[in-house]
Amino acid sequence: MKSKIEGLQNKISEAKLGGGQNRIDRHHSKGKLTARERIDYFLDEGSFEEVGILVTHRTTDFGMDKQKFYGDGVVTGYGTVNGRLVYVFAQDFTVFGGSLSETHAEKICKIMDLAVKVGAPLIGLNDSGGARIQEGVRSLGGYADIFYRNVQASGVIPQISAIMGPCAGGAVYSPAMTDFTVMVENTSYMFVTGPNVVKTVTNEEVTSEELGGASTHATKSGVTHLTAANDVQCLEDIKTLLSYMPQNNQETTAKIPFELGDEIREELATIVPDNANKPYDIRAVIDGIADRESFFEIHKDYADNIVVGFARLGGRSIGIVANQPMSLAGCLDVNSSKKAARFTRFCDCFNIPLLVLVDVPGFLPGTDQEWNAIITNGAKLLYALSEATVPRVSVITRKAYGGAYDVMNSKHIGADMNFAWPSAEIAVMGAKGASEIIFKKEIAEADDHEAKLAEKEAEYADKFANPYRAAERGFVDEVILPQDTRRKLIKAFAMLEGKQVTRPNRKHGNIPL
Repeated sequence: MKSKIEGLQNKISEAKLGGGQNRIDRHHSKGKLTARERIDYFLDEGSFEEVGILVTHRTTDFGMDKQKFYGDGVVTGYGTVNGRLVYVFAQDFTVFGGSLSETHAEKICKIMDLAVKVGAPLIGLNDSGGARIQEGVRSLGGYADIFYRNVQASGVIPQISAIMGPCAGGAVYSPAMTDFTVMVENTSYMFVTGPNVVKTVTNEEVTSEELGGASTHATKSGVTHLTAANDVQCLEDIKTLLSYMPQNNQETTAKIPFELGDEIREELATIVPDNANKPYDIRAVIDGIADRESFFEIHKDYADNIVVGFARLGGRSIGIVANQPMSLAGCLDVNSSKKAARFTRFCDCFNIPLLVLVDVPGFLPGTDQEWNAIITNGAKLLYALSEATVPRVSVITRKAYGGAYDVMNSKHIGADMNFAWPSAEIAVMGAKGASEIIFKKEIAEADDHEAKLAEKEAEYADKFANPYRAAERGFVDEVILPQDTRRKLIKAFAMLEGKQVTRPNRKHGNIPL
């Protein structure tokens, strides 16, 4: 028995070395942790239980029968993060460049199936050269098996992808179908076709970093939700993300103990400028409303005319969607609509209440927007909010004009509570534009056109550029003092905690994709 135990221990020790010490050293020289080091750092100490450590590939072609490594290039298993069960897989770049084989995929699928059965988050640490070409269609089939499971798990358990090295070709579609993607700066990239293929087909000269690096996907494409300076920061960001989420779609996020005290925030009364055309940072409003230092922004560098992220309010986890007057005056456009819609749908999937802060002058005009389908893309946000059944509360801080007023969680599309500050302006359009249309004839006949326009603009503003007409109709539940906002919201979300909505029986809706 002793020799058998030693034999097992030797196999386990061999498996833990991955592709060998030389390859581990080369991996470290690039500033990267190994797959096992990443898991050890990410999970609570001593909690990791590995599944499939002795798996090897089955390929005999191209001399592969002479190159076998235990684990076959991916470490899979389960453990805890801050005491919560999670399932994890980490691709090992020291073994065949982390390339995906049939057995490599089977290991990942087994963990995915367990995560769905048990109802716990799935974390994928991606670092792979792509499909293992020696296996041909078997490796491609392995990718498809993973993709299918990503879809079946969507909206059932949280799925988070970390891109901690190369992720190219078919490999990119699994992270794209998970809920959040985090990329490590300067050491990771994602693209469907690499620089060499791009040059061959389009004659474009581009580097891997320019084509699909973390900065590119954080600012231009929006493929990644967060970027991190290194592996450690990436893993810390995922831990933070998890803290705002429940284990699955049948649960709610655990509430942090909180006692209601003096929740007045005087600083909120001075944020919105008296001049309606002057910008301000909506993050200052968020900071004044949320629990101290609890706001965790998502997609910070993409479509910055809207701000989305998680926060805590009275110890409860909430999702925040807010127009940003500092960028494009807070207008909704193609990218911001998609960004906010995607975040809204995630929150609704996992029972996370939504707070919408409104300061929107409308949809961004222009041929670029129309030709890039602002109609369909703007409708995505409208659809997502209309569909959401979680508690939904809005605060109109300033402008709420035109169709954008409707879209930004208005009472008409099912918001539960709608508040407005005294500075709110709820109208079809701004006073100047409205006056030029309504009083066009009077202005044209006046001796002093500009004076007449100013007079009529003031008249229109006095009548409509305020929250009181909407309050009279019940479209706004209450006009509140800015400094009282936090207290009002804590009570509103507590009141809505037991909200239940019954929807018509259907397979699924047809969101305007």
